Amino acid sequence: MTGQPEMQADLGLYDYLPWPGRPKITWPGGKKLAVWIAPNIEFYEYDPPDNPTRTPWGRPNPDVLQYSHRDYGNRAGWQRMMAAMDRAGFRGSVSLNVALCDHHPEIIRACADRGWEFFSHGIYNTRYVYNMTIEQEREIIRDAFDTVRNHTGQELAGWLSPALSNNLWTMDILAEAGIQYTCDMFHDDQPMPVKVASGRLISMPYSLEMNDVIVYNSHKVTPRHYGEIIRRQFDQLYRESDDSGMVMCIPLHPYLVGQPHRIDAFAEAIAYIAGHDGVWQATGREIAAAYHASGAYDAMTAAAAAHAGGAR
Repeated sequence: MTGQPEMQADLGLYDYLPWPGRPKITWPGGKKLAVWIAPNIEFYEYDPPDNPTRTPWGRPNPDVLQYSHRDYGNRAGWQRMMAAMDRAGFRGSVSLNVALCDHHPEIIRACADRGWEFFSHGIYNTRYVYNMTIEQEREIIRDAFDTVRNHTGQELAGWLSPALSNNLWTMDILAEAGIQYTCDMFHDDQPMPVKVASGRLISMPYSLEMNDVIVYNSHKVTPRHYGEIIRRQFDQLYRESDDSGMVMCIPLHPYLVGQPHRIDAFAEAIAYIAGHDGVWQATGREIAAAYHASGAYDAMTAAAAAHAGGAR
């Protein structure tokens, strides 16, 4: 197989199941809201291989400005971000460009020593899966499993495709490889079953709205406003979790949130979240495991099938 299958009218990756009427989700210890923080610890190549679909750098090579700006995160930004998370009692779920294990093993050790989870964000953030064959994409998945296992002893549970690039078969081969959750879909505030050819895969809530790249680079908000956005997102989901367990994700990039003038707003917002009794400060792996252990996957699948039958 060398090309994409014929395109279809709908993604066909998940069913529609509206509120109300969904099965209730319960989190461990009677907690209401699962909150997880996903730092994207990435490596951008200076001169990556060409991809005909997308160019990593917006400026002509050498793009010293963009390269060095992102490199700030792996030099200074991650340490401030980590210190703020330590103070609030949050462990990270690292969205990892796995080549960073070789480039900056010091960062990997610091995360592993704190019991942080590692999930894959591809090999490099400058290498997309667009135009790859299915076997080439399978090889990326195998490489990610091996690299993370060799450097941390962990088995991968989660996946966020590099730069959110996908093929139509991506979810099938993630499930085939044993990946438990994907962050590539942004369609819900609860984990939901993903339709795959074999195995089980769930979509984990991973919010573009909370992502500091979108907030700072696209929406151009101030650090104080970002802190307010985080609080408002939390307050709303915390109230809604009275009825059923919800998930809140804060995706970060150390080169942005770790800037000296931004770190305090982030630190204050997550300290506010941590001060609520009903919060489960979790990792992505823990949320996925609790979701399956509670029977939520089967219950959601059955409820979605019943809703589809009733709608016909």
